Amino acid sequence: MAASDRMVLGPLVGSIDQGTSSTRFLVFNAKTAELLSHHQVEIQQKFPKEGWVEQDPKEILKSVHECVERTCEKLQQLNIDITNIKAIGVSNQRETTVVWDKTTGEPLYNAIVWLDLRTQSTVERLLKRIPGKNKAYFKFRTGLPLSTYFSAVKLRWLLDNVEEIRQAVDDGRAMFGTIDSWLIWSLTGGKNGGVHCTDVTNASRTMLFNIHSLEWDPELCQFFDIPMEILPKVRSSSEIYGLMKICPSLKSGALTGVPISGCLGDQSAALVGQMCFQDGQAKNTYGTGCFLLCNTGQKSVFSEHGLLTTIAYKLGRDKPVCYALEGSVAIAGAVVRWLRDNLGIVKTSQEIEKLAAEVGTSYGCYFVPAFSGLYAPYWEPSARGIICGLTQFTNKNHIAFAALEAVCFQTREILDAINKDCGIPLNQLQVDGGMTNNKVLMQLQSDILCIPVVKPSMPETTALGAAMAAGAAEGVGIWSLNPGDLTAVTCERFEPQINPEESEFRYARWKKAVMKSMGWETSEAPSNGAGK
Repeated sequence: MAASDRMVLGPLVGSIDQGTSSTRFLVFNAKTAELLSHHQVEIQQKFPKEGWVEQDPKEILKSVHECVERTCEKLQQLNIDITNIKAIGVSNQRETTVVWDKTTGEPLYNAIVWLDLRTQSTVERLLKRIPGKNKAYFKFRTGLPLSTYFSAVKLRWLLDNVEEIRQAVDDGRAMFGTIDSWLIWSLTGGKNGGVHCTDVTNASRTMLFNIHSLEWDPELCQFFDIPMEILPKVRSSSEIYGLMKICPSLKSGALTGVPISGCLGDQSAALVGQMCFQDGQAKNTYGTGCFLLCNTGQKSVFSEHGLLTTIAYKLGRDKPVCYALEGSVAIAGAVVRWLRDNLGIVKTSQEIEKLAAEVGTSYGCYFVPAFSGLYAPYWEPSARGIICGLTQFTNKNHIAFAALEAVCFQTREILDAINKDCGIPLNQLQVDGGMTNNKVLMQLQSDILCIPVVKPSMPETTALGAAMAAGAAEGVGIWSLNPGDLTAVTCERFEPQINPEESEFRYARWKKAVMKSMGWETSEAPSNGAGK
């Protein structure tokens, strides 16, 4: 590629996509939204006790540096000038909780991942202090029910159980953040002047944030007994937070001086990347979990059917905040990883599609993957995973098919709730995320929903959303979010191929299986020697 050709690309935007199972860095052309290069590193999940899920914040940070450096090397091999990268966006797994020491830059404990269940007893203790033990007591302030899922209870557990963290808080050394805060602080200098901030979308998942005033809520902080001085400053999703600094220990600094100017929780980022800017537009992301978000515009809508009210985005300091209704499913892609890593019935995640396609049916077998209890629309922490309807005929192919079907049934439950809350049924579903490469899954999803499923040919919409926010930020201004300027996206469509009666029959059986998964776990029971 000649130097003159190199110039044609114009400004580029980088996107850090830090998910539950992997970290990626992707680079997009700001004018065409074309993905030019990327690198991905899988992240280790630790399960120290039953129901506990942790990650190492330093491993996460190292993976980000590695992805940035490798992607920049790939761009140079393509003869693309990396000095054209004018901004960086961050998208992240939400709720996952980190506390670190601002004087050393070291984490004070592993990150407690959103899926983690250790806080069930914390939740029960807190519920006793609420009139009528009402889980929805803070719903109108936070949009959320009291649950193990959100950061406040994880932070409360850390303060109760980790002496180093208590000490650091007393000494004024502790900083709390979700993954976005940990990354932005570390990448903008860390202990040498790093910026301690978060954006409204991530803040809205902590249970400490008032989604109307857009500020940390002193009463909520008092209820959870969280010292407000450890919280990050809340900013919009699209503004310059700070500049990338060199990382001496990892010899990483290809993008030193580039502004970090976009920040969105991964599900909000996917909503932006799918261009769901209109009231009533929705997307479903199939990652570790499954998340269906429906844009409700500048008004916050509160669900009667187990959905969360969350902040969709605020694309600039002076721009309005937009809200979304969200249906959250804990286990989607994670069920495939479980079949791979725990049962060993496949060696790679891709094999699941082949196994399922060979039989084309679960043969009456239903799999409810309630590994972390049930999220939307049930919010039932006592549920656990079950596989039922087994016969001597059932084999691993049927179980693989049932696992994929489970993802689709869970989506159907959320879609039903969104349709009831919004009153306007969705006539098609926009989808994205790693699992959408599985064509069997996409066809199944259309069959079970009885509506078309539409997948953009560039499935990296989460990273794209963060890049759009970064490129559109004031002071960067290289990516226009005006509807007329947004590039048309080519899509693949999956139309329903079974009759609705069969779909309804299978869905009714699924509901029966869900009921059987509930009320399994009690917090009082001794847990097989591992200790609670």
